[in-house]
Amino acid sequence: MLTRKQKEEIVKKLQAELEEVPAVFVTTFKGMTAEESNELRRRLREKGARYQVVKNTLLRLASSGTPAEPLQEFIEGPTGIAICHEDPVEIAKVLVEFAKEHDSLINRGGVLGGKPVPAASLEALAKVPPREVLLAQLLGVLQAPVAQFVQLLAAVPRNFLYVLNAIKEKKAEEA
Repeated sequence: MLTRKQKEEIVKKLQAELEEVPAVFVTTFKGMTAEESNELRRRLREKGARYQVVKNTLLRLASSGTPAEPLQEFIEGPTGIAICHEDPVEIAKVLVEFAKEHDSLINRGGVLGGKPVPAASLEALAKVPPREVLLAQLLGVLQAPVAQFVQLLAAVPRNFLYVLNAIKEKKAEEA
């Protein structure tokens, strides 16, 4: 059993962390083995997140008054949270993939930028391409009008040269 002082310390640390992170995802882990838990923690760590099992009451207390407060609606049963320090999309992919591989993990939802993310939206978030791909797509969209404008400007002198060349050939045939 944790003492009251230890619980207060856990709540304080968790609250400070929830204030700073861009996203937190809530899971339930009924029947998860220690090996599966270690594998999940390793995968999340590689992507810049931390997985922690938390008592529901302590999580409710820690999330109150923070941007992560909406996650309280997803707290049910044995609760684990994935605290995201980097790209939330990568973390969502890991959680969705792991839940498909292991029936013992159930994704409840989470909070992204202070907004609640239900489990269905978490799966949609996992399907978003990586950041680099999105940036490349954005660059392509931004570059397309400029490239078309340059081609349009180049077409005017090119077409003028075609007309001059056609006139030259016609005069050469007549002579």
